Amino acid sequence: MKSNIDLNKLCPIIKGRLSTSSNNIMPVIVSYKANEKVKEGQINSLSKNLKQNLPIINGCACEMSTESILRLTSEPTVEFISYDAKVFALMDDARITIGVDNSFNTPYTGKDVTVAIIDTGIAPHGDLIYPTNRIVGFKDFVNNKPKYYDDNGHGTHCAGILAGSGYASKGKYRGIAPEANILAIKVLDENGNGNTSDILSTVQWIIENKEVYKTRIVNFSLGAIAQYRERRDPLVKAANKAIESGLIVIAAVGNSGPMRNTILSPATGRYVISVGALDDRNSTSVYDETIADFSSRGPTLDRIRKPDLIAPGVDIVSLSNKNLTGYTNLSGTSMSAPMVSGAAALLLNENPNYNHFDIKKKLLNACSRIRASSYEQGAGVLDIGKIFRT
Repeated sequence: MKSNIDLNKLCPIIKGRLSTSSNNIMPVIVSYKANEKVKEGQINSLSKNLKQNLPIINGCACEMSTESILRLTSEPTVEFISYDAKVFALMDDARITIGVDNSFNTPYTGKDVTVAIIDTGIAPHGDLIYPTNRIVGFKDFVNNKPKYYDDNGHGTHCAGILAGSGYASKGKYRGIAPEANILAIKVLDENGNGNTSDILSTVQWIIENKEVYKTRIVNFSLGAIAQYRERRDPLVKAANKAIESGLIVIAAVGNSGPMRNTILSPATGRYVISVGALDDRNSTSVYDETIADFSSRGPTLDRIRKPDLIAPGVDIVSLSNKNLTGYTNLSGTSMSAPMVSGAAALLLNENPNYNHFDIKKKLLNACSRIRASSYEQGAGVLDIGKIFRT
């Protein structure tokens, strides 16, 4: 059996943890080749705990010893075995509040467009439930609670940037698409952490229920360290499945800058609309704006230019999960991504027939470049007003 071991089927993390002890148990994601069935009997015979099936990547998540992992690499129908890596909310440190102008002169508001926010949940803040409750659904993959909540605050903050009505601030902190609907998905815990396998289950659920909630956009303000190329990356594969199913997928690139080659998954996917952070705090014009120091830089492992574009991400004021009529300020590419998701919702008001690639083209064509490299800014700073002037 050992002569058939294929280490090329293992991700770098697993390779790094290989030992002679068969008691070294680790969480893994097993992906099978296209058109091959997941062999549950085989997995059960090798696994200590079959966590869940993952049809979105034609695989499953389980716990397995290093000895069993090595044995499984000899199975010809197995394509790849990856570590079930931690996924985390992409939020940098909070800084002094300076506010941000989220009011744009467009005839569109995101009305009737549902955006799925995969995050820490959503609190019932006044800006989301007044004058109309626009939290149209909630799914809790962490604690299985039926009523929406947010024990971290990250998801609520992102939702406000995207779709806050400005009710509690008399319009001052209105979101980009103030009448968009929110499908709240809690997959990150109170510390903003989760697992790759849970994100995969989340995306599968969104796809299966997209007609129920009329979901058009998926916002990832989270990510995992990209350990391998996109064709083997489970999160990228899931994002691509969502795009194939008719959804528009937007993801933050991460807060691992200023070093290059630090884009997180699933923003590494070539088709995903990936968003970096702009620091516009001390600028008087677009030419004075800079890339936020924390914003991750490209290229990816596949040498793809990322991010695709950038949006403000420093000292952004949005909804608090503790004071349901109050606001707080946060920084990170997590704050940039929902701005772009909000812009996508406005575009769907302009033309509901736009697909993911139409939206991506429209967004990139509406960017203004600053003094930075393409691996820092992509096409440049999103100008929502420019979208509707062209």
